[in-house]
Amino acid sequence: MARLILKIINMKKVWIIVFGLSYLGLSAQKKWSLRECVDYAVEHNLQVIQNQYSKQIQDSNLKIAKNQYLPSVSGSMSNNVSFGQTSFGTGSLRNDRFSNSANLGADILLYNNGRLEKAIRKTQFDVEASQYDVETIKNDISLQIAQQYLTTLLNKEIVKISESAVENAQKQYDRAKITTQVGTTAQTILAEAEAALAREKQNRKTAEINVGRSLFAMAQLLQLPDYKDFDVEYVDVPDQLEQPLKSVDEVLTTAFENQPQVKAAQSRINSAVAQTEVSKTAFWPTLTGSVGIGSFYNNLLTTNTTGVDAAGNLVMERNLFGQYKDNFGQNASVSLNVPIFNKGITKLQVEQSKINESVAKITLEQQKQTVRQNVQKAQFDVDANYETFLSAVETEKSTKLALEFADKSYTAGRTTIYDVNVARNNYANAQGSVAQAKYNYLFSLKLLNFYAGIPLTL
Repeated sequence: MARLILKIINMKKVWIIVFGLSYLGLSAQKKWSLRECVDYAVEHNLQVIQNQYSKQIQDSNLKIAKNQYLPSVSGSMSNNVSFGQTSFGTGSLRNDRFSNSANLGADILLYNNGRLEKAIRKTQFDVEASQYDVETIKNDISLQIAQQYLTTLLNKEIVKISESAVENAQKQYDRAKITTQVGTTAQTILAEAEAALAREKQNRKTAEINVGRSLFAMAQLLQLPDYKDFDVEYVDVPDQLEQPLKSVDEVLTTAFENQPQVKAAQSRINSAVAQTEVSKTAFWPTLTGSVGIGSFYNNLLTTNTTGVDAAGNLVMERNLFGQYKDNFGQNASVSLNVPIFNKGITKLQVEQSKINESVAKITLEQQKQTVRQNVQKAQFDVDANYETFLSAVETEKSTKLALEFADKSYTAGRTTIYDVNVARNNYANAQGSVAQAKYNYLFSLKLLNFYAGIPLTL
């Protein structure tokens, strides 16, 4: 009975180890979807993080601009000791003293032609532009990820094509080996079949290496610390390719409205215009209000009396808190600063701001031109790649039929094995061309839809 229990316990341990290793194997074989790759990239990419810090700096600048409405409050305290003689009538007397004063004041801007409000508006546009910069970087990275993802899928499909070619070459080699052994074909036929099989295996190995190379490039884009276990999900891309959902003009209209680089350029125009308004406020008077409280203390170091009262009694010098109470005072003031001449600096600053407006407008046109060119190129690529795909499909059909005829003719003894190898190579190349054209079309279509505001999906 004890042996049976011990055996059951050992079996449980074995199953725990087996399930544990299976779980580890499944974890190591995690395959990333396109959505996971994009989300990871925009969250961990260093360039995105750097731009997010720039956005935080602009947020701080906005808080600083809003806080300018608050009064500036400051306090001060000074201590002074002096020794020596001081003039008194025709003579002099000893004047050794210690003095102390404390003051608390507040200043606030009352009027400057709306400078604070205009500065806040200008900074808000800067915040918008920095946020759009972050979105632009995210979009660029997303497109790079999508292109590399499709490249990886293409390479995996080429591996399948190569595997099919290896299977066909293997069958041909096996058949040639049998016919050579029975003496119906020459030894050269077997040698050529063996060479063809070796070539197809080499092609398969090259295709597998290309998959690894594309996965490595994807891991580099994601900035993963370990690329060796990285892999992507297989996506079955149908041969029936969808057509663009919108025309070029519709895509351009949407892109001009939604692309973050265009929005960032427009925000910077608004910021430059607002900065011009801020600069113009220097022509206007500035009205500032201030209030303050303070007190002071004096101590004659050579005596502890300050004089005599009306009755002839000595008046003793009061202590620190007593004098602070007696000497406590308040003040309030309103000051007006009228600019008259500051060497023409304000005028020049306004002119510089207007130049910055022109530069910002040119930048907007450049961004629109770039978007227009990208959309037009994507549309051209969609049309060209679709035509290329159709041609490649027709070529694949004809080369497949040619391979079937060559194989049947070789079996019947009417053609040589060289003709079969040529036909098989032509068919494999045609299959690769179909896959290449299909994925090129798919990326150009996704890019066009992306500018049309459609998220990247597979």
